Amino acid sequence: MKRILVGIKRVVDPNVRVRVKPDGTGVLTDGVKISINPFDEIALEAGLRVKEQGGAEEVVVATVGPAEAQQQLRTALAMGADRALHVLADGPIEPLTVARTLLALIEREQPLLVILGKQAVDDDSSQTGPMLAALWDRPQATFASGLELLPDGSARVTREVDAGLEVLEIDLPAVITTDLRLNQPRYVKLQEIVKAKKKPLESLTFAELGVAPREQLKLERFDPPVPRPKGILVHDTAELVDVLKQKGLL
Repeated sequence: MKRILVGIKRVVDPNVRVRVKPDGTGVLTDGVKISINPFDEIALEAGLRVKEQGGAEEVVVATVGPAEAQQQLRTALAMGADRALHVLADGPIEPLTVARTLLALIEREQPLLVILGKQAVDDDSSQTGPMLAALWDRPQATFASGLELLPDGSARVTREVDAGLEVLEIDLPAVITTDLRLNQPRYVKLQEIVKAKKKPLESLTFAELGVAPREQLKLERFDPPVPRPKGILVHDTAELVDVLKQKGLL
């Protein structure tokens, strides 16, 4: 079966103002809206479109996270994924552990294509996709803004790079990470949310997959951004030039 595996992450909703705990040990999440990482929603939409175009027969969504992450998996199922895999984990999980976990799921599911968001909006590491490709020893195309599966069993990927756009053709299976301009994720309808409750959602553990999580990074402290100084109102161009000169900017 031609299968696409999509990885998603549970994050604080990007529209929520993040507040740091008073002791600097993390961010406040009590009562805060949690959602699917926006780049991962784009990855899922990409997988669903490939399936709708006949390039795959099944889209499987997977996450590594706490029990509460089932809510985000159900949302992914409501978007159109066929099955969900939930690897239970408490506390922070490092990108390398996630990559090793996804590799274990790949060995089990044998997907044609693995699609991930290019980064998560909580830590902005942008490491899981490249690490997974290296562990899997398969091609990768990162920051994808265009994706097309070709009849010869390869994929054409348009990448956003500093100099403009780069077009690659890569053999499958492969890992692709998605950029913002790849697509606009679909709106989830109420009837699809109801149907999603009946779709398969399997819970797994690291031990079942043969993965041993290791803590290699230690977060020392969280600090909020330095507040920006208040702006000033100038009445004309001459006054603006004077202010800029006073600040040493001209």
